[in-house]
Amino acid sequence: MISYDHLTKIYGEGKDAVTALEDVTFTIEKGEVVIFLGPSGCGKTTTLRCTNRLESITRGKVLVNGQDVMDMDAVALRRQMGYVIQDIGLFPNKTIAENIAVVPKLMGWDAKKIAERVDELLSLVRLEPELFRSRYPAELSGGQQQRVGVARGLAADPEILLMDEPFGAIDPINREQIQDEFLKLQERLKKTIAFVSHDIHEAIKMGDRIALFTNGRLVQYDTPAMLLTHPKNKYVADFVGADRALKVLGIVLAKDIINPRPRNLVKGEDPAGDVLKMIEEKGLRHAIVIEQGKPIGYVSPENLKYEQGHVRDLVEKYPMHISKRTPARDILSYMLMLDLLTLCVVDDNGDFIGTVTYNDIQKKVKESYTSDVEMD
Repeated sequence: MISYDHLTKIYGEGKDAVTALEDVTFTIEKGEVVIFLGPSGCGKTTTLRCTNRLESITRGKVLVNGQDVMDMDAVALRRQMGYVIQDIGLFPNKTIAENIAVVPKLMGWDAKKIAERVDELLSLVRLEPELFRSRYPAELSGGQQQRVGVARGLAADPEILLMDEPFGAIDPINREQIQDEFLKLQERLKKTIAFVSHDIHEAIKMGDRIALFTNGRLVQYDTPAMLLTHPKNKYVADFVGADRALKVLGIVLAKDIINPRPRNLVKGEDPAGDVLKMIEEKGLRHAIVIEQGKPIGYVSPENLKYEQGHVRDLVEKYPMHISKRTPARDILSYMLMLDLLTLCVVDDNGDFIGTVTYNDIQKKVKESYTSDVEMD
């Protein structure tokens, strides 16, 4: 989809020349989110800006769908790519609808199609069209403005989305929420996304792959898991941090470790005596009680020993449930806070789809470190 072929960018000439990028080669496949990661001045934003010719290319090539961007009309190239930046860049004198409509208008869409697209995108980024389309940017919070920025980047339905630290200016709580919403959006849209970040936590959460830069060079191009578990050299290991084993917990999701058929499920109408016998025979610590497809709580031998009737009346309710996209890091934190070794995974309707246990998390992290690499 996007290929960087020995990309080199030099500013100035002679002894005053500064090399911003040197011989950078990698490919972003269709539908991938690739994070350009590294410290300030490493070349990540320059690489992004070469993609849509906001920066000229000194040597090498950038290919989009096999076509050299230098052979394409620069304006047409930029119009076919969404672009979202940290400062958002909304026009203060235009309404939210007018801001989102900028590129479709330039491309000659008719008014009805533009209006429908604006409402569709506002709904997509969870901003009620009736409430927001006629407002101005100053009337929105920073997080809401950033959602409008994402909507504007998607307005003309581009195949490619370029994002330059799009969530960097948002406070940590709202940033986490917007990241989660964006990942859900990407699951539906499957855009090809080049995403600049300097935050390793954001990179491992958001990226299918990470391109790690330093001093204008590409150091390692890999999946987040490989970057954390098999850093190419000492620079990569130092950058991802000594706690990289813990960071692995941020990329392992409940769906990766879920047990869809645990052996300790019982029905709400089951007699307490039968459930107690089952727990003791199987050597279980507890049983999960399901009613109309939903987990209503759990029972342990202590709950059942001297009780009669149905287990639905004896359950201890789970303080919370988790979704398929909940990171193992958060699951482990919940387990420690709630003093539970098992949590139920539910779908959007609250229906039971499996469990995650402490042992499931431990096993998955160990699997990630099946071999070590020697640091250069």
